Amino acid sequence: MSEQRISPKALDALNLLLVVLLALNLRPILTSIGPLLEPVRASTGLGYQQAALLTALPVLCMGLVPLLQPWLRRWVSEHGGMLGGLTAIGLACIWRLQLDSAGALIASAAVAGLGVAVVQGMMPGLVNRWFPGRLAGAMGIYSAALMTGGGLAAVLGPPVSAHFNAWQAGLGVWVIPAMLAVLAWAVLRPRDAATSLGGTAGGHWFGTRRAWLLAVYFGLINGGYTSMVAWLPAYHLEHGGTAQGGGNLIGLMTVFQVAGALGLPLLLRRWPDRRPGLWLALVIQLAGFVGLLTMPTLAMGLWVAMIGFGLGACFSLSLTLTLEHLKTPGEAGSLAAFVQGIGFIITGIVPYITGWLRDVSGDFQASWVLLTITVVAMLLVTACFAPQGYQAAMARPTPAFN
Repeated sequence: MSEQRISPKALDALNLLLVVLLALNLRPILTSIGPLLEPVRASTGLGYQQAALLTALPVLCMGLVPLLQPWLRRWVSEHGGMLGGLTAIGLACIWRLQLDSAGALIASAAVAGLGVAVVQGMMPGLVNRWFPGRLAGAMGIYSAALMTGGGLAAVLGPPVSAHFNAWQAGLGVWVIPAMLAVLAWAVLRPRDAATSLGGTAGGHWFGTRRAWLLAVYFGLINGGYTSMVAWLPAYHLEHGGTAQGGGNLIGLMTVFQVAGALGLPLLLRRWPDRRPGLWLALVIQLAGFVGLLTMPTLAMGLWVAMIGFGLGACFSLSLTLTLEHLKTPGEAGSLAAFVQGIGFIITGIVPYITGWLRDVSGDFQASWVLLTITVVAMLLVTACFAPQGYQAAMARPTPAFN
């Protein structure tokens, strides 16, 4: 695509469209599983802990791959990495159309997770580079598109599988948007100067305390998302619901995630301090988990909506907070890759722990208690992120790593 033939506004619109198309492919591999978990378990013999790997493995890949970016970018271009990542997602979906064993399903989750990890690791740096003056709004749109893809997969998975009389169809149909994204990237991507994987500056952040704090913060406040995606449909079934009803709950959560990811960052976009928005999002999320824990049958939809709004706003605001710690797009993108790397490892472990608690205790109460405690802890940690302290915090390495 030649950017010299179109206006800057049209170029921004095309870039934003590309961001949306890419982001739509980053969650279906996670959210399509939950609503179809019972037929998948009946067909393959998966236990709850094994089923947790279908969520945990991709998320762990999302963590490990960004940590390798300082080394991978020496051999893989941004263009090649993006095409490879999207192709891996598509191939995993094709594989899911025909698999019939637990081992193959888990392996497909790992392949798709690697693809998502490469694409997702590059996205914050791309958004920061393409929209430097409108970072909060652009990150909100990226986050909303990412969550919309997840919600569509949860809602459409059961009817697609019912239509084809095969749960594999509900998992594999997402090859279509993956291939559309490959074409869109090939045609629409800007031909700018960034050629390295992620378009980031050199170096890593293992020796910086603030980078670790941001990473743990990102991981824990998003652990609720992976746990809800993995276990909310099963929790709904335990309370007399259906597979479609569980998918609809994930869809409802996604609607409010999108509202949170778009609405709160845009409402507070002129505020240099992200803490008020994060506090509000965490309090709403906390109220939802308390309701789910104490009165699930009274208003499950309300609790899920509150959790979704809080999760969506937290995801967008926490990534924006990370990018704003550094001035140059390259360094900020590199920091975001590190934060996502460590953060998604933590996020991937959380549903495995909550699934283990479900197996041990016989219900999900202990799982919701753990997530409630985590939200309370993150409310306290948020106080550390005053904007006037960004520069000093990023200049202080941890001696043990030097």
